[in-house]
Amino acid sequence: MAKKVVATLKKEGGVKYAKVIKAVKSPKTGAYTFKEEMVTEDMVKSVLADK
Repeated sequence: MAKKVVATLKKEGGVKYAKVIKAVKSPKTGAYTFKEEMVTEDMVKSVLADK
């Protein structure tokens, strides 16, 4: 299972943002790479559920 990290950031204009970092395994080489995304706090669960 891939490791998931969520960092909550300060409010900007009334909207809270979070930085989501997922470790994704490459099907070609088997090596792990990290995918980083900035999303609003209410979207964190849906982003982590995507595969």
